[in-house]
Amino acid sequence: MSITTHSPFTAPRPLGAGSGDPGGHGGPGGSSGHSGRGGSRGHGGPGPGGPGPGGPRPAQVDPADRAQLDESPVSWRRVAALFSPYRGQIALVMTLIVGTSLLGTASPFLVRDIVDQAIPHQDVRLLLLAVGGLVAITVVTQLFGVLQTWISSRVGQRLMHGLRTRVFDHLQGQSLGFFTRTRGGEVQSRLTNDIAGMQSVITDTATSIASNVTTAIATAVAMAALSWRLSLLSLVVIPPAIWLTRRVALLRRDLTTRLQGGLAELNGIVDETLSVSGARLTKTLGIGERRSAEFAATSASSSISSSPPSSPAGGGWPRCRSSSR
Repeated sequence: MSITTHSPFTAPRPLGAGSGDPGGHGGPGGSSGHSGRGGSRGHGGPGPGGPGPGGPRPAQVDPADRAQLDESPVSWRRVAALFSPYRGQIALVMTLIVGTSLLGTASPFLVRDIVDQAIPHQDVRLLLLAVGGLVAITVVTQLFGVLQTWISSRVGQRLMHGLRTRVFDHLQGQSLGFFTRTRGGEVQSRLTNDIAGMQSVITDTATSIASNVTTAIATAVAMAALSWRLSLLSLVVIPPAIWLTRRVALLRRDLTTRLQGGLAELNGIVDETLSVSGARLTKTLGIGERRSAEFAATSASSSISSSPPSSPAGGGWPRCRSSSR
């Protein structure tokens, strides 16, 4: 028996008392399977999705995430509904991005006029016009960049505010069994760390992708107009650049997922240890040093420098089986 919960943005994942996802955060023989709220942590050999011979290769999609999306896919219409109130601001940001890219491609033509026309023919007027154009392009592109960052940040903050409040309202509608089987720190991490990470994707990553695509297209057109032979020669470096970028992107995704899981684990320890009941229990049993050692170990294991990229990721809601208690 399992309990399933949804957030307004992400696909649902069953919840309960232990983590048994293939390649997930724990499970039988996993690295940190929770058996309940504040349950014990079992350490053992590599589980089905661990770094053992049968586990997934590094920098690959987590099988648990793939199975979850296959079971409960998130439609593009559902995602687009979050952005529909901000269509005007998003269109303005895209316009600024395209304008910045077009202005950037004008610089090589001005430099060509300076080198090929103004200097050899000592054309002072053309030289002043070209230099003034370069200065104007720099000023305008910087202003466009400031305006683009301001609008995208404002949209991202409003969007995350709406998403955060929807997740909070949804969690309030969950049964008591959900909260007895889910650590409070895990819930807090979803409301703060995960949504904050999504805001950085919207405000930084999405605009960077749009800017890079438009710049690449505009640069390709400018290169073909200047010299199509050199343009063909430059295509040689594109395949290795794409391959390297893909590898780095997959590696960063695995690192980010593991770090988000580590933050959720840290929030769980803080919530259980530094609450009134947790502090009373710690002082009564005299296990303060043990709690400190556990917190230090969890903090160290969640850092980038202490865990290999191939370690199983721990992000997402914990999947648990409901106990008979």
